[in-house]
Amino acid sequence: MRNFYLIFLVVIFLSCKHESKNLTDNDVFENKKSNEVKKPELDLNKTKKKAAEAYAFCKSKKMNTEFCILIDMSLHSGLSRFIIWDFKEQKISNKYLVGHGCGSNSWSSDESKDNPQFSNEDGSHLSALGKYQLGERGRSDWGIHVKYLMHGLEKTNNNALQRFIVFHSWELMSDDEVYPKGSPEGWGCPTISNNAMKELDPIIQNSEKPLLMWIYNE
Repeated sequence: MRNFYLIFLVVIFLSCKHESKNLTDNDVFENKKSNEVKKPELDLNKTKKKAAEAYAFCKSKKMNTEFCILIDMSLHSGLSRFIIWDFKEQKISNKYLVGHGCGSNSWSSDESKDNPQFSNEDGSHLSALGKYQLGERGRSDWGIHVKYLMHGLEKTNNNALQRFIVFHSWELMSDDEVYPKGSPEGWGCPTISNNAMKELDPIIQNSEKPLLMWIYNE
């Protein structure tokens, strides 16, 4: 009888230990699940609306109506928010990472990766929102040594030339998304990777009409 009682206690002990282990495993799984951060995504509906507005603008200004560049600064800088929009196919033909201005933060850091600030003021080291016409191609000290002047077409960005805000590549920019990290921040220029610029440069050069770049945050 005594042996039976001891066996009974051992069975109960092992059963409780097993349940405790399962509970712990479940707790770890649930905690891990709750700590996972959902990766933000580009809002395609918003992009389509912006593209429609961009097309009407380009048509009225006799700019390129085959494609344009849309930059959605409301998206985390570690995600591809630089969009090549194909007006004819009504779709995104390609997208890349793009950096924005650091402002008072450290140059080349990603401190404002999910909350950038914007300004049209000289010396602010911030990017400026609004529609731009890409202008003359020239030599850059950065990246693959190619730059395009940016003519600001609105009150929010009409100081771009005065501020030396240009479109260029930067060797610190990645070809692939780096989220949850952000892209390195410069002094206000929209910067893309060297390989991205190698793809875009001939396309921009071959554009028969001025090309629209629209930087927005809403």
